This record gives sequence, structure tokens and C-alpha cells, in this order.
Amino acid sequence: MRPEEMLLDPWNVTAVEHEDDGRPDQPEAPPAPIPQAPTIPVPQTPVVQSLQTPVAQSLQTPPVQSLPTPAVDPPEAEASQPPPAATAALQEVPPVRTIVLDRPPASVAPPLRERNPLREPARSTAGPERLRLDGVGIAYAGKPAVKSVSLSIRQGEVLALIGPSGCGKTTLLRTLNRLTELTPSASRAGEVLLDGEDIHELPDTTLRSRVAMVFQQPNPFPMSIFDNVAFALREQSRKRPRRRELEPLVVDALRRAGLYDEVRDDLDRPALRLSGGQQQRLCIARAIAPRPEVLLMDEPCSALDPISTGVIEKLIGELRRDLAVVIVTHNLAQAHRVADKVAFLYLGDLVEYGTTAEVFDEPRAERTRDYVRGAFG
Repeated sequence: MRPEEMLLDPWNVTAVEHEDDGRPDQPEAPPAPIPQAPTIPVPQTPVVQSLQTPVAQSLQTPPVQSLPTPAVDPPEAEASQPPPAATAALQEVPPVRTIVLDRPPASVAPPLRERNPLREPARSTAGPERLRLDGVGIAYAGKPAVKSVSLSIRQGEVLALIGPSGCGKTTLLRTLNRLTELTPSASRAGEVLLDGEDIHELPDTTLRSRVAMVFQQPNPFPMSIFDNVAFALREQSRKRPRRRELEPLVVDALRRAGLYDEVRDDLDRPALRLSGGQQQRLCIARAIAPRPEVLLMDEPCSALDPISTGVIEKLIGELRRDLAVVIVTHNLAQAHRVADKVAFLYLGDLVEYGTTAEVFDEPRAERTRDYVRGAFG
């Protein structure tokens, strides 16, 4: 069969071979048309019909009309130039100022004016001398911490020991009731007299009942408020006194410490449940209950809030009427407020000792002047 006799079957797309049936040649029939798939009419659903309702037509978005674009004028040449006032300011040149050194510069003296004191002037309430230090020196393992300090502490006065950290303030304070003896490597020189008697000739318990101490952190005993104050009173008694015998003394100590009105209804409450300021006042009450002659205070307000600090400072002013107070503080403003006398120590040396006004307002030593003005510390 010849190639031209091969035709494509429109349905099976296969080659169909026409056999020669012996009939004469006839014209070829045109190819049968390719049948098309019948078109199925799609009925309109109610949703499509509902879009043709008037409500649907009203919801149709109207065509957006383009707004006319305003014509923009081309930038003019004057717009790129600064205004005339700015141009004039740029053209002005500040005058050149010439300083003529016709004489060497000299410092100007401060103006003479009266200063408002931060505290009232010291009142003449000083009583008899309670403690006297003559050439007191303390060393630890041969290294000096306090060097030959001599001063006097009187009843009715508050002595503030000031100076930077490590200058020997706390060491000197602890020497006044022989607490430095608890350090094995400590050695001392000089003498400390309590009412004219050497403190090293007194029993330590007797000395510490006459020279009481309040420490930096409140340290109440784990017992009731009443028993905390009565502890020192019981230790001094030869026989254990009863509660009703101690109650007037405990109440008096709490009143003097400014704490009684706050705890009067619950003296059996555990002391550790008090606030920090109340605990420190309880320690003061415990210290003054045996009626000491000197009260030592090692930064008593450093761990307290400002309100409690104000209460303690007011209490110090009231306690000095009956005893001598020695306080160590890093707060110069506090020393200015509560102290009558100030001793400035630096690296173990007593640099200056005098009244509060003398040390803070008119210091004699240059190092004292630098410290009270904040140059170091």
C-alpha cells in the first residue's frame, strides 16, 4: 500500500488501510467532521438571580471618578535661594575679641556673707569629763591602725568620729570598752581613763555596763521585746529578779529609746518581728537600761531608712542630756546635725579635733578642709 493511501482515523487517530476491492477509482470522499461535545445549558441559581435585585444593585460600587490633578508650577529660581534675612545673618561676622594680659591673673576671694548654719550652735551643756584618751595607739600584727590619739569626752556632748574608710574610727571606738582585746593580734599603747580610772583595771563586764555600745546592724536577741531589755538587768543582778521587779526599768528604757508607745500593748512579741528601725531602738534601749555613763554608736543609721534615721538622731539629742555619746559616721551631714565635737581621723592619725563649727566651717588643717568639702573620702 502506498503512503498516500494512509489516512488518519478521526476517532481512533490510527492509520486505516484501504484495501483494493477491484472497483474502479472513485473520487475520494471528504473527511468526516469531528463531532463536538454537546453544550449543556447551566441553569441560573437563586444566588445569581439575587444579584439582579435592586438591593444588590444598590450595593454595587459606583465607578471611581478620577479627580483632576492640580497643575504644579515649575520651581522658580527664587525658591532655591535663602531669604534675605538669613543671607544677611550669614554675611555678618562676629567681632574678634582680644584679651590683653596687662597683669597676671589673681584668684577672687569669695564674697563675705553670713552662712545659714545647718544646726543650732552648740549649747553649753557639757558636764563632767567621762573619758580621757592619752596617746592611745592600736596595732594589728604590728601594723598601726590608730596612732597616738588624745582627746576628751564629756557628759552632755556628742562626739562624732569622721574620716574615710580604713582610717581607724571603729578601731578607736571599740578600744573605749576593750572590744579590741577580742582580736588576738591586737596590741595597744597609751591609756583610757573612765572617771579617772584606767579601764584596763576594771572587769570587762563592769566596764561594758558603764560604757555601752550599739553596733551598725541591729542585733536583737531571739527572745521577746521585754526579755531583750531585761537581759542586761538580769546579768547585773546577783539573784534573778522577777518580771514585776524589772518591768519599771524596762518600761523606762523603752521610753527613753522612743519605742514604748509603739510596743506597749505587746511586750511579749518576738523582737525579730520588729522593723529595722524599731530593732535598732530596741538595741539602744537594751544598752541604756543599766544606766551607762557613755554610749558608743558605730554608724547606727547606716542600715536604716530616712524616717528611722531622723528618729535615731532625735533620740541621740535626748540621750546626751544624761550621758556622753560617741558616734562613728560616714555621713558628714549627720555629724553636722548631731555632734557637738568632731574628731577627724586619717590613716590612723588624729588630724583635727574641735567643735562642729570649727571643723566644718573653719578647719585649721588643709586635709580636713579637703575632706569636709568632698575632695576625697
